[in-house]
Amino acid sequence: MKKLFIFLFFILPISLVLSACSDDVNETDEQETQLTIYTTVFPLQYFTEQIGGEFVDVKTIYPPGSDEHTFEPSQKDMIKLADSDLFFYIGLGLEGFVEKAKSSLKNENVTMLPVADHLHLEESGDHAEEEHADDHANEAHDDHADEAHDDHANEAHEDEEHSHGDINPHVWLDPIYSKEIAAEIKEALIKKMPENEAFFNENYLELAQQLDDLHAEFKETISSAKHKNIIVTHAAFGYWETRYGIEQISISGLSTSNEPTQRELEKIISFADHEGLHFILFEQNVQSKLAEIVQKEIGARALPVHNLAILTEENIKNKESYFSLMNQNLETLKIALNN
Repeated sequence: MKKLFIFLFFILPISLVLSACSDDVNETDEQETQLTIYTTVFPLQYFTEQIGGEFVDVKTIYPPGSDEHTFEPSQKDMIKLADSDLFFYIGLGLEGFVEKAKSSLKNENVTMLPVADHLHLEESGDHAEEEHADDHANEAHDDHADEAHDDHANEAHEDEEHSHGDINPHVWLDPIYSKEIAAEIKEALIKKMPENEAFFNENYLELAQQLDDLHAEFKETISSAKHKNIIVTHAAFGYWETRYGIEQISISGLSTSNEPTQRELEKIISFADHEGLHFILFEQNVQSKLAEIVQKEIGARALPVHNLAILTEENIKNKESYFSLMNQNLETLKIALNN
């Protein structure tokens, strides 16, 4: 009996330690087969999850409901980035904190990739948007409202040009550009895990087909609409102009901090009255008192539009995807462009 007690006293603790070590090894093996990835805007998180599948653990650095233009990471956020394998961000001047982050993370093993910097956006910047506005102004009525629209278009775009280096960074709202962004993400994953190249390629092709289908839906919805004008809280939707012919009349510029002057605000109201616009599209993470003023002045109804940069708590609870949110935007456009 005494020998049995001695055996249990010494042997059992050793077996427990060995079991714990085995669990640690298994956990380490699992971590080594999965990349830890952080992103900025939600579409980057979503595309990475769809392509990477079980080989990636992806989180956005943005908290729910924040503003992608003004967000600043905390020290805790920076520690998370330092411990990650990849950090995907848009570039194009959208994320103001990135240059500082690069300096802080230069000695870490994290790979930082601006996934939109390779896009050819010559026809998608503010100058292209001005051409649409000017064309629309020339087709308008020969009265003071026409002049007001032309003035508003020029002044509003001049205001937008002061932010983001004259380039609209909201490229993920264009399904075709999103395909190119997703391809960039796929290549980065293959570089980190070449043994899973076939898996990543297969998932990318499925995602690309979904984006092609979405592009076709946008094209059909907008081409068949009664008119092409929308009033939005800020100028995030310029690529819908250049790709599909929509005319966005934005309360603020490319950044939510670019607010219009009193004169510009009056011209927006005058143009909306003249064109008989009945809706203002409010974004999920933009609180705009000026948009509320315009809404009241023209007696417009509010409609939701999602810029997809940031999810809300409700979006997360409802497990919204890139495609579910873009389809909701399509439903909003069907109402706004046909009434």
